[in-house]
Amino acid sequence: MDHFKNILAETKDGILYLTINREDKMNALNFATLEELREVFDTVLEDKSIKAVILTGAGEKAFVAGADISEIAELNEVNARKFAENGQEIFSVIENCEKPVVAVTNGFTLGGGCELAMACHMRIASANARFGQPEVNLGIIPGYGGTQRLTILIGRGKANELMMTGDMINAEEARSLGLVNHVLPSKEEALAKAEEILHKIMSKAPLAIGMVVDCVNAVYRSDENGYQTEANSFARCVKSGDYKEGTSAFLEKRKPVFKGE
Repeated sequence: MDHFKNILAETKDGILYLTINREDKMNALNFATLEELREVFDTVLEDKSIKAVILTGAGEKAFVAGADISEIAELNEVNARKFAENGQEIFSVIENCEKPVVAVTNGFTLGGGCELAMACHMRIASANARFGQPEVNLGIIPGYGGTQRLTILIGRGKANELMMTGDMINAEEARSLGLVNHVLPSKEEALAKAEEILHKIMSKAPLAIGMVVDCVNAVYRSDENGYQTEANSFARCVKSGDYKEGTSAFLEKRKPVFKGE
């Protein structure tokens, strides 16, 4: 990951810290950054030393202030569809990652940045975070899954209001709506909260954590019976060594040592 130009990557204690590093552009998502995100998450799935991911933006002004407008301005109907589908595909990889992914948002979290945060499993915000889907101001709509995920997270009425007006909301309102899990006074404290949550998750059975991700996402797959997905996943867990370790440890009154198998 050392060859990336737009993303900083560092692993510590099993957590991969990813920073969108285009501070002079308010960390806007251009084509190159999206492709780096795709490559990163392909690595996350394969690298057993990575147990979880924290995704944030460089500096204090923005998590990601949106897509790169200079690139959007060059779109036509044909490549616009490909543009949206490509972003949706990359964000779907993040959403379906079997390892927990937490967005730590600071400053402007708008447009494609809000969509990126929503693709993560959880969102922890600093008090200065501002969320919104202002695409209508450009004569377009969210294209990276925002119309779907925002509606799922906060409901149809409020999602319609935010996307039709292009208004921004602050971190506390985002939390009250269910868009954000926690709000902390500063970016540093938000990162610490993310680490606290992830270390707790990382002490659990990795296979079960991945199954939780899949089953929760199944709620929103119209072509899938989520209850059947849950039953199938439950059975897979029971077949695992982690299940045997977890139940044995409970009965023996000791801490389990999970191996993810």
